[in-house]
Amino acid sequence: MEEKDYKKLWWKIVVAILSFSLIPLFALGIAIYYQFSVSYTAKVVEDLKTLVENRRSAIDLFFDERVSQLVTLAHTHTLEQLSDERHLTTMFNTMQTRSKSFIDIGIIDRKGNQVAYVGPYPELKGVNYRKEDWFQSVLYKGVYISDVFMGFRKFPHFIIAVTSRDNDWILRATINSDIIDNIVRAAQMGRKGDAFIINKRNIIQTAPRFSGQLFGRPRTPDFSKTVEPLVEEAAQGSEHSFFGASEINNTRWILVVKEEFGEQLTPLLKARYVALALCLTGILIIVLGTLLTTGSMMKELLRVEREKAICDDIVIQSSKMAALGKMAAGVAHEINNPLAVIEEKAGWIRDLLIPEDIAHDKNLKEFDDAARNIELHVQRAKKVIHRLLGFARRMEPVRERVDVNTTLNDTVDLLGNESKYRNIDIEMDLQPELPKIMSDSSQLQQVFLNIINNAIDAAGSAADADRKEGKILIRTALLSNSNEILIEISDNGPGIPKEHINKIFDPFFSTKKIGNGTGLGLSIVYSIVEKLGGRITVTSEIGKETAFTIYFPMK
Repeated sequence: MEEKDYKKLWWKIVVAILSFSLIPLFALGIAIYYQFSVSYTAKVVEDLKTLVENRRSAIDLFFDERVSQLVTLAHTHTLEQLSDERHLTTMFNTMQTRSKSFIDIGIIDRKGNQVAYVGPYPELKGVNYRKEDWFQSVLYKGVYISDVFMGFRKFPHFIIAVTSRDNDWILRATINSDIIDNIVRAAQMGRKGDAFIINKRNIIQTAPRFSGQLFGRPRTPDFSKTVEPLVEEAAQGSEHSFFGASEINNTRWILVVKEEFGEQLTPLLKARYVALALCLTGILIIVLGTLLTTGSMMKELLRVEREKAICDDIVIQSSKMAALGKMAAGVAHEINNPLAVIEEKAGWIRDLLIPEDIAHDKNLKEFDDAARNIELHVQRAKKVIHRLLGFARRMEPVRERVDVNTTLNDTVDLLGNESKYRNIDIEMDLQPELPKIMSDSSQLQQVFLNIINNAIDAAGSAADADRKEGKILIRTALLSNSNEILIEISDNGPGIPKEHINKIFDPFFSTKKIGNGTGLGLSIVYSIVEKLGGRITVTSEIGKETAFTIYFPMK
């Protein structure tokens, strides 16, 4: 495996570990934070709703008490009694002992005339209110609470008016709006919180902190149409706030409470920062652990790969030695024949050299032919020995331009005697002018030798069993569509069973009888072909043939 392959494997392992570690961490963190955010926001909304309801209840209670005082006074006295200002003053002072909220009090008859008045503005006595909007409203409803206004008094106030039992006259009281302001201010929470009252025309009735001016329009969403209590989020420019609103009973007023989003969610934001810090810490630990673990794994893998490469070299060399022993008899025969010819021709030359004048001798041509035969067979012996030594020598892998046809011919020459001895015919169907490839001729010869040896064993066993002639066909071709060289080695042996076809490249797996094979040959072949950038396939039909096909890329 090359260095770039190790880097790719390292990246794949790192990405896989980080994915399976960080994705659940992120998913869990997001789910927990989302659930906490939803729960906490719901709590903030509920708290704001409770605050609005409590403030509204306090205002309702204030109005109920003031209205009850006025109704009690109006229903227990007659117009004549309260028209007496001394008696009215006594009643007013009695009411003031319980609450200082009343500024003044007046009695108005059916025609709208104020017939009696107690308070700091005596000039209001005799004023006619018949044309005022509130006058008709109180006669129709029995109780009337006005909006805040300035009026003759020139300061913010509002009135509460009730009718007598027989609806024949009106008791009218002026209320200082500062009291309502104080009740509303109790709902102003935090540094940017606000609380105020608006009427049905969206006009501010109490002084807010930040949301506008008294008698102006608030710088908030319009809640003037509110009927049922509500709480909602709203954004205004860069501000994000919670708003709660509720209608006040028996009035045309709506209480509005504003709470700043960031202040209320400060604990949530702190929790988010803590969770983010923990998450980043976890990510850092996971990444460091992944890098350290993966680095250790890759070092161990490199060590194992090196040991495997050493073992592969030892096994290949052992396989070569085993094959070399098998070829020893054939090689000895190949060498002995040329040497015998050399010896014979050398003796013949000695006999022919007896005449003194050799230049004019009629046997000169025989001398020349004998010498040529000596040279020819000596060269033949050298080639045989060179092939044998080239195969047996332990060599480092090299990259060179290799002629596949030539390598196949050399390999078949080495096994020629073995095939003849076992009556096996090796046919060669090699495509002429086959392009050369960049590879290692020594290792290619090892691949071809193992496969052809197996083919000889298979074809020979079939020939012995069926008394038929063994055949091996070696074919090469250029596949132009895939830009590959094809080498096919087939035999007419007994074939490989289907249940064994997927195991033949496994180390120590063999279909031969015990003692006839180590089971390493095809495993070595597969390893070499892979290392040389090729691929190998096998097809087999029981009783007919087995074919090994090897593909090598042109580049």
